[in-house]
Amino acid sequence: MKIRAIMIDCTDHYAQCRWWESVLDDYADAPDDPNYPDDETMTLVGPEAQPWLCFQRVEDSKRTKNRLHFDLHPLGRTRDEEVERLLGLGATLVGDHRRPNGSGWVTMADPEGNEFCVERSEAEMAAGQ
Repeated sequence: MKIRAIMIDCTDHYAQCRWWESVLDDYADAPDDPNYPDDETMTLVGPEAQPWLCFQRVEDSKRTKNRLHFDLHPLGRTRDEEVERLLGLGATLVGDHRRPNGSGWVTMADPEGNEFCVERSEAEMAAGQ
């Protein structure tokens, strides 16, 4: 068994889909099935073997801490550069867990309050930062 898709409940599923598409370097609409604002579900497809991200509209807004969240590793940027980029895209800072030795992570939230973490890039981890 494998995970085919991760479903994300949203009050504005189209805006959330577009926001996450701008965040994730390697996810986009399926070439033969683009997303439109009146679609029931929005789907972003990533590289082969990665699960799809599906955004579905729900009436109720997020009320408590996520029970599941993404841990993201930047591609072509450092953790700190990625945090600044995401803040510019509308993410909010939830918790800063960076340590003086360069390790640690940053907890952020998307525009609807869903939390995720930004960790060091693979290059930063390999360099021991």
